[in-house]
Amino acid sequence: MTYLSPQDDRRAGDAAAPNFDLAALYAERESERFEMHATHLNEMWVRVLKAIGYDVGFVRGSGQYLFDRKGARYLDLLSGWGVFAIGRNHPSLRAALMSVLSADLPNLVQLDVSVPAALLAERLLAHAPWLDKVFFANSGAEAVEAAIKFARAATGRDGLVHCGHSFHGLTCGALSLNGDAIFKKGFGSLLPNTREIPFDDLAALDAALRGRDVAAFFVEPIQGKGVNIPQDDYLAEAAALCRKYGTLFVADEIQTGLGRTGKFFAVEHYGVEPDLVLVAKALSGGHVPVGAVLTRKWIFEKVFDRMDRAVVHGSTFGKNDLAMAAGLATLEVIAAERLVENSADRGERLLAAFRAMAERYELVVDVRGKGLMIGIEFGEPRSLKLKAAWNLLETVNSGLFCQLISIPLFEQHKVLTQVAGHGNHTIKLLPPLTIDDFDCDWIERSFDKVIADAHDAPGAVWSLGKTLAGHALKAKLG
Repeated sequence: MTYLSPQDDRRAGDAAAPNFDLAALYAERESERFEMHATHLNEMWVRVLKAIGYDVGFVRGSGQYLFDRKGARYLDLLSGWGVFAIGRNHPSLRAALMSVLSADLPNLVQLDVSVPAALLAERLLAHAPWLDKVFFANSGAEAVEAAIKFARAATGRDGLVHCGHSFHGLTCGALSLNGDAIFKKGFGSLLPNTREIPFDDLAALDAALRGRDVAAFFVEPIQGKGVNIPQDDYLAEAAALCRKYGTLFVADEIQTGLGRTGKFFAVEHYGVEPDLVLVAKALSGGHVPVGAVLTRKWIFEKVFDRMDRAVVHGSTFGKNDLAMAAGLATLEVIAAERLVENSADRGERLLAAFRAMAERYELVVDVRGKGLMIGIEFGEPRSLKLKAAWNLLETVNSGLFCQLISIPLFEQHKVLTQVAGHGNHTIKLLPPLTIDDFDCDWIERSFDKVIADAHDAPGAVWSLGKTLAGHALKAKLG
């Protein structure tokens, strides 16, 4: 039998490979994107985008910016739900992925161990020195699912406690810990023995844990749905209650981790050392999905406790070389470009600017956040003219007012934002951690103008509100 050298093997493969050019195919079919999605994918989402005017067709991304098919530049304050912490298409990340593709590495042998996975685990644990082991998965939801299993195996208990307004993923186990009923409706029975308690309520947590049947308390250090921030002592006291009752404390840092809040992990703001820390989103660099569970050795060894149970839990693609390289490159960029520090600095500036707006504008009732995870909450105004317009929107659909802020920001100022949850009155900023003073000027100027316009009733903003109310009524009526 004749064996090819790696070089010969690669040349043979190149000669036989089809002439596939995704960039050319993208350019050829880009104008059909919404029709193709309506036909083959989620038509309801296409309808939503068209209804709110977000069907501009983005064709390029670079750093904190997006570009539509007409060449207009947008400032991205959504960052793919927090995925693009280091910005889109970072050259260091791309180089890392290309290096893997060109190295002929023995990826996913399965009956072997992965060097890139060991390196990434080592570097993640350096940021959580009280933890010892890492389990890799493909997403945040998979990390939550793994944590559920680990907690039950380690404690011998079934019970799980989570908070109202929480979000931990949409697979069935993670969905059982979701604090928003709209995500659960229609999907049948979920995990038994799950309990919801109010966020930032120690008495409720004490009552839930007192029966000593709870395996784990799952909590986001700062809740993504609403950007809800706990009292300064809540997480530390919650961790103490977990220790008292033999319950594991699980910090879901899938959105808050890797510098988002001005610390590498949000729990650092509160001096807490959870039993399990969950990460995903930003760790991917935006290109290759990856999730991870960081945990204590004794918990890990309760799961993988014998050789015949060495693969009792796993994920086929969880330690693939591209995902591990993406994670390694992301950590390198965060450190080299001091993005944790930038998040803290830019966040402090923006929070100060928004708090000044809250003093000037009655529709702004609260501003909260840490680092570059910021929520601007709107509420019922005092003046009669504005109150009447507000109540009209709220009667049709709670939370609709925020679209009167986000849509003009998008259409008039080229700023992409999001509402912080279903039926929510909070606009959330979750930009790449790479934003600079130019971008902060852009954000402050745009929000100030749109919020000022919203105080002019009747006006263009409230005309938009009537249109949106009409769309919402049609949707309700089917």
